[in-house]
Formats: sequence, structure tokens, C-alpha cells
Amino acid sequence: MELKSAKDLTVYKKAYELAMRIFEISKRFPPEERYALIGQIRRSSRSVCMNLREAWAKRRYEAHFVSKLTDCDGENSETDSSLDFARDCF
Repeated sequence: MELKSAKDLTVYKKAYELAMRIFEISKRFPPEERYALIGQIRRSSRSVCMNLREAWAKRRYEAHFVSKLTDCDGENSETDSSLDFARDCF
């Protein structure tokens, strides 16, 4: 399979699917979490996808590519922590 864009990457597809699931599930969070946990978990999960797209666009430049993948890892960890809070608080 030829990769034509970041959207063809399995990791991108999984990250996008998770971000969309988080969006739907977070609609059921308590309203008082709208600007704290809800906003944060949505932003960090979407950021994984956006940084993957940037990494793909900069893949010719190793340092920039690695930097964007490092950002993906950080945003993914942030999303994971937010999911822990959501699980334990609700």
C-alpha cells in the first residue's frame, strides 16, 4: 500500500478515531467540567492527529520530524492522564 498522506498511516487513523470517540463520550461529562477536563482532553487528543500531520509534512527534515513525533507522544500522554481522571471522577 502506497502512503500518499498522513491520513493513510494506521497510527493516524487510530488517533483520529480515538479523538472522535473522546469527543462523543465527553459530551456526557458533567457541565462543570466543560472548561477544565472536557476542553483539555479534546484538545490533547486532537493535537496528536495534528502533530502527526505536521510530522508527515516535515518528514524530509529528520530533526523536525522527530520533534513533532515527540510532541505526539507528549499529547498522547496528556490524553491518557485525562482519561484516568475521567474514569476515576465520574
